[in-house]
Amino acid sequence: MPKNWVQSIVSHMDNYYSADLLLYIHPLASFCHKVLIALYENGTEFEPRIVDFLKEDSSAAELFAYWPVGKIPLLRDRKRKKTIPETSIIIEYLDVHYPGPIKLIPMDEELAFETRLWDRFFDLYISVPIQKIVVDRLRPNGQNDLLGVEEAYNTLKTSYDMVENQLSSQGLITGDHFTMADCSAVPALFYADTIVSFRNTHPKTTAYFERLLERPSVKRTIDEAEPYFHMYPLSDKISKRFRKIGS
Repeated sequence: MPKNWVQSIVSHMDNYYSADLLLYIHPLASFCHKVLIALYENGTEFEPRIVDFLKEDSSAAELFAYWPVGKIPLLRDRKRKKTIPETSIIIEYLDVHYPGPIKLIPMDEELAFETRLWDRFFDLYISVPIQKIVVDRLRPNGQNDLLGVEEAYNTLKTSYDMVENQLSSQGLITGDHFTMADCSAVPALFYADTIVSFRNTHPKTTAYFERLLERPSVKRTIDEAEPYFHMYPLSDKISKRFRKIGS
């Protein structure tokens, strides 16, 4: 894609949309949930742009023009002319340039370190293994990665134990305050429960997840994902409590 053509598209899009913040997402994607929860927690104004990679519309073309890797979520700050990829970087960027009442990266250095550690933990050791298992379900017969899937299951089980050991009986993952790490925990645990349930084996993790589900930002994110649940290969494993009547 010629550089001057890409720059032309980017300039056009920055003039076309009205909101300062434009977020490229898909409502079913776990990593998009993480950023949406952060935005909703602080009431940050933004314009969502749902990307459909299967249709020949402008959404995917816009995404690749801003970020040729083509990964979502992707934040475009029209006011500052910045493109911000990667969930943790997006949330840190918002915390600095669009702060709200909830500080998602604590000011305290030790708590900030713990927040970043557990944020990466949920992403790398729960969300990534989930993706490995789910994608393998979609492979043609005979092309499955049996060893990789076994390793993913083992990683999930180990991760559950580590989360359980980290949690207190009433708090959140790094203490009493909601942080970026909790934003990461929600989609990780939501989808993990459809693969290897932790509910009968890890009581503190279960109670923690239930506390997260009570937050308005989390409820809104799941409600917005619900119309797309049928696209998830393990949709039958998603609890009926998250589904609207008749769906």
